[in-house]
Amino acid sequence: MKVVVSIGGSVLVPDLGSDRVAEHAAVVEDLLEDGCRVGCVVGGGGVAREYIGAARDLGANEIELDQLGIDVTRLNARLLIAALGEDAATAPALDYEEAGDALRGGDVCVMGGVAPAQTTDAVAAALAEYVDANLLIYATSVPGVYSADPEEDADATKYDELSATDLVDVIADIDMDAGSSAPVDLLAAKIIQRAGMRTIVLDGTDPARIARAVRYGDHDGTDVIPEGVGEKPTYWADNEIGTEQR
Repeated sequence: MKVVVSIGGSVLVPDLGSDRVAEHAAVVEDLLEDGCRVGCVVGGGGVAREYIGAARDLGANEIELDQLGIDVTRLNARLLIAALGEDAATAPALDYEEAGDALRGGDVCVMGGVAPAQTTDAVAAALAEYVDANLLIYATSVPGVYSADPEEDADATKYDELSATDLVDVIADIDMDAGSSAPVDLLAAKIIQRAGMRTIVLDGTDPARIARAVRYGDHDGTDVIPEGVGEKPTYWADNEIGTEQR
């Protein structure tokens, strides 16, 4: 099974330190032992926003700000690479071809941002499409996809399941200004729709949730199920049978 995991910077590094990074690396290593091939895309989080805010005050333009954010995502990616050690390619992949080569060679490929005006949400979706992944997971700081920003609207409804087309429609209606709690951006949603990519959006602040979602499809987030992919992959069904037998 090939899986791409997008880990928000605020999830991986809520504060600069090693504990949460090591926990996420341990989950990736466990999935490797299960026979999964894993690609990771890491966001910039609060540190990126702080740098961008300071640079904006100094007069940097939007492309310069985007590039600064990319630099921070790649620093966060290097933290995850350090925790993975020999299981990962030695540096963040700078493009999808490099990431795909690492994955095919048996390494965990780790990426940050790729280009200005493109978020790591979109990078993760594009990587999943490029390597023909079986599953894309967004490990975010919110429990799933909502009808509105739950931090702004107390009546926002969390979706347990969406089609890829519905995901595009929902995200298009959410205000995506800086600081929005929408867990996936519009470009990422459109790539998911185009690729027919099975996707899970979940709260990744506890890394064990990622492992359960990959192994069994067990989570409290939002399932994005494109047309034609079926209700449950064989991989999950086989794992569930093995669990019952144990």
